[in-house]
Amino acid sequence: MALLSLRDVSFGFGSPPLLSHVDLQIERGERVGLLGRNGTGKSTLMKLMVGELPPDQGLIEQQQGARIARLVQDVPVGRAGTIFDEVAAGLGPEGIAVAAQFHLHHPDAALSDLERVELERRAESLNHDIGWQLEHQIEQMLERMQLDPLTPFERLSSGMKRRVLLGQSLVSEPDILLLDEPTNHLDIDAIRWLEDFLQRYSGTLIFVTHDRVFLQRLATRIVELDRGRIFDWPCNYTTFLERKEAALAAEEQQQALFDKKLALEEIWVRKGVKARRVRNEGRVRALKKLREERKARRDKIGNVKVEIQEAERSGALVVDVKGLSYEIGGRSIIRDLTTTIMRGDKVGIIGSNGSGKTTLLRLLLGELTATSGTIKLGTNREVAYFDQLRAQLDEEKTVAENVSAGKDMLMINGQQRHIIGYLEDFLFTPERTRSPARYLSGGERNRLLLARLFSKPSNVLVLDEPTNDLDAETLDLLEELIVGYPGTVLLVSHDRAFLNNVATNTLVFEGDGHVRDFSGGYDDWLDQRRAVAETASDRLPSVPPSRPIAQTPAEGARRRTFKEQQELTQLPKRIELLEIEQRELHTLMGSTGFYQQDKQVIAKSTKRLAEIEQELNHGFARWELLESLAE
Repeated sequence: MALLSLRDVSFGFGSPPLLSHVDLQIERGERVGLLGRNGTGKSTLMKLMVGELPPDQGLIEQQQGARIARLVQDVPVGRAGTIFDEVAAGLGPEGIAVAAQFHLHHPDAALSDLERVELERRAESLNHDIGWQLEHQIEQMLERMQLDPLTPFERLSSGMKRRVLLGQSLVSEPDILLLDEPTNHLDIDAIRWLEDFLQRYSGTLIFVTHDRVFLQRLATRIVELDRGRIFDWPCNYTTFLERKEAALAAEEQQQALFDKKLALEEIWVRKGVKARRVRNEGRVRALKKLREERKARRDKIGNVKVEIQEAERSGALVVDVKGLSYEIGGRSIIRDLTTTIMRGDKVGIIGSNGSGKTTLLRLLLGELTATSGTIKLGTNREVAYFDQLRAQLDEEKTVAENVSAGKDMLMINGQQRHIIGYLEDFLFTPERTRSPARYLSGGERNRLLLARLFSKPSNVLVLDEPTNDLDAETLDLLEELIVGYPGTVLLVSHDRAFLNNVATNTLVFEGDGHVRDFSGGYDDWLDQRRAVAETASDRLPSVPPSRPIAQTPAEGARRRTFKEQQELTQLPKRIELLEIEQRELHTLMGSTGFYQQDKQVIAKSTKRLAEIEQELNHGFARWELLESLAE
């Protein structure tokens, strides 16, 4: 029996339904990437799986004793407890009682008399043996997640809060873990930590994400929601994209043939009435059936149609920075930065949360004054600024009013456009444009912010985390627009694929206020950083870009044995052979006829691919360990 099954499930808040007679089986150990356009029902499907919503029709079954946990998309605010309290809450009422017992007996817990009385009340019903077991379970999870139990939850960054909430979801040892946009607002270091953690996770994983690198590294199966139906793709993300394109082309061809047949039958029935008294009633019934099929058909959702309004060209020089330093309260945010940004540059900015990326943007725009150094701003700059956190929408105004300030017409690239038509390019229906902004989803909010941004002419585009909650199709279009934009772009993003595709150079915060300028995007930065590290240490062999660099042996470290030296010598060749086999399997599984074979053949290849991934992870970890030993 499957771990989780959906049988003939339908659900909707209106017409058309979000899910229409769908079937889905989830097996143990799978890592399922759940895809779909914004608003197609991905979060709703997760709520149905975990039992937060009942289906309108159909059956949702799970294996007896199976447990499901869900990590929600939004980080909660206003939580007054500690990290231990938050993780313990994942065990329900018993976990809350264990947290009370933990604080009562912890030597570092400073409690008032009132707090002690309340904690004793919570802990009094807890069985001693069960309490000890659960406390040990929580402590193991805290150690695994590298968390300090007494740190107040509210003091944590967004990335650390997500880590705590992940621990809360995992502490009950669920068989299925549901993750809804787990990388939102995380910095790159936190995203990579999460990727590595989930790759080692042995349970079943179902996740929604807009991060294409995250999706490619984790997903072993793609489940796509499209127009109320579920499409199952037993492959990784890259292979899915190839197959999806072919499937859409076939669907368009089939629909074109259907429409042609329907048009011919409509002509026949009109001419046939005049030519004959007795019509072919069977053919008339068939025509009625064709009409019903066409009426019921849900066409593919259109793509966002975006044009960036161009202002007059800026000067060739946009910003010239020499020896720039900036301090707040004696703390160095930026230290001795020198860089030049010219017209047409697409500059990515990378750094951990709180490192100073937004401060750097404000300095480059002339909104802040440097502590030392010089900033020379170019001439004729028209700046358009997208900031998901600062560019607030008026919740009570309609979607249209948030863009047009009550006007019916907009001037877009020298042409008058009606606000309704303009917003339709951003996939807002006429009805949606008249509804208040408070009803918008995360993806719709971002599309509305982009609509407002692009309604004004610019030659310098500043984008602060523009990709959160956008579906893949909108991301692709935004990338094309930025690449083709003749002006200058300053881009803060944690989306590695987005940076790779658009950035001509990258400013990277490397700690202690040091910001370095690298050519290219995210992967180019990794390659250049690695090259610098290898030159400095003068060590071989090099480690592939996606893997960590081995640490330099510490003084006094244990020396390698003769057997370990032989193993280290053989490891690079072994890893190379595994990677060749991995590429060959990906090519085989991406072929059109692969999934028409016997199920045992498909299962054997899928199993071998998983084994190779485990062997590679072990091999790289072993390589790093052996490299860290002294010769």
